[in-house]
Amino acid sequence: MQQNEFSPLALSRGIFIFALMGVLASCGTPQPGKPFVDSTAPTAMDPEAGYSYWGDDGGSGRLRVTIDLSEQTAYIFRGDKKVARSRVATGLPGHSTPRGSFTIIEKSRNKRSNLYGVIVDSQGGVVISDADSRRDPVPAGGRFEGASMPYWMRLTPGGIGMHHGPIPRPGSRASHGCIRLPQEMAERLFNEAPLGTPVKIVE
Repeated sequence: MQQNEFSPLALSRGIFIFALMGVLASCGTPQPGKPFVDSTAPTAMDPEAGYSYWGDDGGSGRLRVTIDLSEQTAYIFRGDKKVARSRVATGLPGHSTPRGSFTIIEKSRNKRSNLYGVIVDSQGGVVISDADSRRDPVPAGGRFEGASMPYWMRLTPGGIGMHHGPIPRPGSRASHGCIRLPQEMAERLFNEAPLGTPVKIVE
């Protein structure tokens, strides 16, 4: 005689298998509203994702920095070990970043340029957006506002240094001669590199 009901044993096995399938499925699928993102992989939206990194474990050895102008990249070493890499933006034609060997001779967390910035009128409106204080006149009641250069690390008496600044086209030059760094890299280097840290700029 054919039975139309599940036995208690078959029913309990079915429930167990169904529950097990649910658990396994939940392990391999991101939760709703929390999509999986590989933060180390470049994406179409951010082709630079993962390019800059800091892997220093604070071991022994003195920090030193090499800026490669042709690659628009900074390489940071502790002793002979490379511990970090960062995008940079160096000087445009006519504002070339100097090549050679330098050291960090001044540090300032909140520096403003005394050469480049904007000129505003008496109402605070910008009248010259890419101003040079040596060349551009300031209107009556107006003022020159130097460009912000956070985490400033001076390399030359003439005003060339490393600092946080925009890198509008990664891999391309963009500055008036300074070496611009992404914010996190500029802050980390500022905190880790003492005065006297050697910096070599090569092509």
